[in-house]
Amino acid sequence: MAAASAEGTAGKGGSGGRKKLVLVAAPALLAAIGAGLWFTGILPPLLGLGHAPAADATAPQAEAPRPPAFFDMPEIIANLNAPGRRSVYVKLRSKLEIARAEDAAAIQLAMPRLLDLFQTHLREMRPEELRGSTGTQRLREELVARANIAVAPPAGSSQPAPRVTDVLFLEMLVQ
Repeated sequence: MAAASAEGTAGKGGSGGRKKLVLVAAPALLAAIGAGLWFTGILPPLLGLGHAPAADATAPQAEAPRPPAFFDMPEIIANLNAPGRRSVYVKLRSKLEIARAEDAAAIQLAMPRLLDLFQTHLREMRPEELRGSTGTQRLREELVARANIAVAPPAGSSQPAPRVTDVLFLEMLVQ
């Protein structure tokens, strides 16, 4: 009789293990199949998530993205905000990346304001702030923001605002 109950317990344990295996393996198998169908590109169109249908030939075509234009900035030499009696200078040669080549004329007209904003910012910087790639990146972000302020058209103007997208450093010497 003990042998019969031992067999019954072993039988239940074996079927319970199989149930657990099925409960775990079935969702994993379905997830693997779904991922395979998704990454092979079969599933998205079936779910209506595929690419939008191509526009017909009679519809007006969207304007192709233009390559950026570059505007040369004059060389800037400014003294930094350094403690002590010793003066520390920065020499900066840069280019502005602008969204449209047509904006170069507007940037040239705003050059005095642009140089003023750049120089006043550089004069307030400490030499430690320019060290390393993070210092250079912070300077770039600040100069882009200041450049966009400088080239903005006056309030109420109907002309589109020129947009400076980046400042590229050609030379930056701190001495």
